[in-house]
Parts: sequence; C-alpha cells; structure tokens
Amino acid sequence: MKDENNILKLLNREISDEELARLKESKDFTTLEKIAHYSAQIETPKVDVEKSLAALKLKTESTSKKGKVVQFNFKKLYKYAAAVVVLLTTSYFFLFNNEANFNTNYAQTKTFNLPDNSEVVLNANSEITYSKKDWEESRNLDLNGEAFFKVQKGKKFTVNTEIGEVTVLGTEFNVKERENYFEVKTYEGLVSVSYKDTLVKLPRGTIFKVVNGKIDTTNTFDINEKSWLQNESNFKSTQLRFILEEIEHQFGYKIETKDVDLDVLYSGGFTHTDINIALQSVTIPLQLSYKIEDKTITIFNYDK
Repeated sequence: MKDENNILKLLNREISDEELARLKESKDFTTLEKIAHYSAQIETPKVDVEKSLAALKLKTESTSKKGKVVQFNFKKLYKYAAAVVVLLTTSYFFLFNNEANFNTNYAQTKTFNLPDNSEVVLNANSEITYSKKDWEESRNLDLNGEAFFKVQKGKKFTVNTEIGEVTVLGTEFNVKERENYFEVKTYEGLVSVSYKDTLVKLPRGTIFKVVNGKIDTTNTFDINEKSWLQNESNFKSTQLRFILEEIEHQFGYKIETKDVDLDVLYSGGFTHTDINIALQSVTIPLQLSYKIEDKTITIFNYDK
C-alpha cells in the first residue's frame, strides 16, 4: 500500500486536508477509516518521556564503560512503533469486530441483505444485530423493534427478541417487538413462534400476538392489507396506547394525552406520509382531538 506517511498521519490525526483528499482516492480508504476509528479507542500506556530518556542515558553510559556503545535510531524506533500499532489495530478489527449491526431512527426505514442473501426491511426506530463469524453455522439474529424478513431456504433461521423467538427455514414474515407488545405475521410458508411455554406454528395468513404479557385470541389477518412496507400501519382491536407509540416511531413526534383512555380498542390504520392525516385517521373515529406544537402532539377529548 502506497502513501505510508499519510496513513500514519491519518492514524495520528495529523493529516492535512490535501493529504486526506489524496488518500481518499485509494481503494483501501474505507478500511483505513475503520482502522483509524478503532485505533483511536485503544488505550495505550502513558509514558513519562523525560524519565524514560534519562533512564536510557544512564544505562547507555553504564554500558559504555564495559564495552561498545549502541546508538539508538529514534526515527526508526518511532516508525516501527507506529507499524506495531497499525498491526495490532488491524488484528483487532478483523479478529474481534465480528458483530454486524443495522439500525434506524424515527421516521426511517432501511433495506439490506444478510450474508445468505435473505432480505430484511427494518422499520422505524429498530435494530438488528448478528454475528458475522457464526452466521454460516447458525442463521441467528437479534431484533429490537420491527422488521419484515424474506428468508432464503437453508439452515434454521432464528429471530430473537426480548419477548419471544421466531424460527423458520425459508419464508416471508413480519416480526414486531415493542414495549409490552409482540407480534408475528406469516406471509408465506410456515413460521414457528416460541413464547414462554407456548410453541405455535403459523401458516400463511395467521398472526400471533402478545399484549401486556397476554396472548391475543385474534389469529388471522388479511395478507393483502397494506402494511408499513407500503407506508401505512393497520391495526385490529388494538389498544390506543400502542397506536400512539407507533405514530411516534413513524413521525418522530412526542405524544402526550390529557384524560384519554389509552386502553380503548382501535381498528383501522394511518398513513406514514402526512402527520395530520395520520392523526385524523385515529382521533376522529375515537371522538378525540389534537394539537401540534413544535415536535409535541397533545391528544384530548372534544370537550377539553
């Protein structure tokens, strides 16, 4: 690799804008950026330079009385030390940084492929992590939030959440895990869901839902109904508190309520493209009203 001096300057945070621009033209720049990031996080022992040089001088003078004096080339010493740092950092990056992570913010979705070419669409305010090293042996990942999976056929594919576990071999399904809410929908194939001591097999068009620790009796859904993949959320007999939480995830607003029954059941949906239309879709059927101030939404009864 060329531009060794510029690489060392990058690692030491001493590189100029002109040198950085030239280094960015290298095909290895992405890897160098990651190495620089991890090297900055490695704590190196602090050395008292003056004290160390004084000790070295004393030892050198003592050696000169006994025989040949060895002259140290400090320039080469620094160069070798820098090379060791690069080697250690690179080793750390490739040997220990085996975890892959994908996440989204509020009002954001992300589509990506896993190492087996399975497709994942990650909903707003969600996160997926898995081990790159162990993926071929065990297609196992952790989900916090909501994601749609289109799994390639192969070994067992497992989605772990804090509430339940979902296992398939190859199919299309959606998993949603929010606070006190867990939901699995099967769009194609057969999905196995494990929740505490309950094991359920979900064929196409069926749903498994746990709300506040209780299994919901609803067990089917319309696979042709629009979903968050089409920028729309739909619910069937779901408590209002979960509807409002989903609006927060999709739009990034904070929602407050005044004397509103958050346990009232709602069936319907809202669009992800317009906050006012979304709020009207929920509040009007429930005879509620709302106001928006900056990034805060207040929901209240008509007579308030």
